[in-house]
Amino acid sequence: MTWAEIIDGRALAAKLNRAVRDEVTSLRKLHRVVPGLAMVLVGDDAPSQVYVRTKERMCDEVGIRSLMHRLPVDVREEDLLTLIHGLNRDANVNGILVQLPLPPQIQPEAVLTAIEPDKDVDGFHVINAGRLVTGDARAMVPCTPFGCMRLIGSVREDLTGLKAVVLGRSNIVGKPMAQLLLAANCTVTVAHSRSRDLAEECRSADILVAAVGRPAMVKGDWVKPGAIVIDVGINRIPLADAKTKLVGDVDYEEARTVAGAITPVPGGVGPMTVASLMRNTVVAACRQRKLEQPDL
Repeated sequence: MTWAEIIDGRALAAKLNRAVRDEVTSLRKLHRVVPGLAMVLVGDDAPSQVYVRTKERMCDEVGIRSLMHRLPVDVREEDLLTLIHGLNRDANVNGILVQLPLPPQIQPEAVLTAIEPDKDVDGFHVINAGRLVTGDARAMVPCTPFGCMRLIGSVREDLTGLKAVVLGRSNIVGKPMAQLLLAANCTVTVAHSRSRDLAEECRSADILVAAVGRPAMVKGDWVKPGAIVIDVGINRIPLADAKTKLVGDVDYEEARTVAGAITPVPGGVGPMTVASLMRNTVVAACRQRKLEQPDL
């Protein structure tokens, strides 16, 4: 039996973080610029708090100034928007991230579109989405798809002519992922819950990106032999001893006997997403200061 190459997201993220840290050091020494990332957390959602702490810790490691804003769960949308407008005007803030999900009294679209597009380091603003679709180099690419492309590129540099299937059509992952794969000259299919014969669609893929939020949905016989499998899913499932376990959208044990390369969960896409956020913040800082954009 042949086992898939395990794509080590932690190692690749560490490499990107080292490059980011070097660039931050250079910006500080040559231009007296310290990139600043403002993070806004509304409420006390446990997973969101974990994600934000991880991002704060990584900011410290690479030398980015993190500016944390914690708001109560019952905050008014108007007050949150006032905070964002203030961050837009703050020259020391180069990137703004509002941690999702938000409580029901707040419309996510209103909040995300209030962020200045050039400070939108998550890449969720409609202007950045439009820039990505049209191939505009000014697009701030969403962190998870950007990281996924780096993971794929670590296995195969030239993707020209390959068939890629993106399982999931969210604005955060699925749609921008498809655009990046198109830009890399892949033939792209976006599959979703209404697609006919999902298994057959997935089996046609040289590159399969699973981002549906359903634990172990993609079985081994959904995978084309030798395919590159990128598992974006992060699902916490209960175990018999009352503990829990993180699993992806792909049945890892089955798929790794078929795929040519595969990302684990955890340790795959997650670390690259955070590293890509650090990269986007530095890129944003350079653009705003009219400095040469680093090759990160």
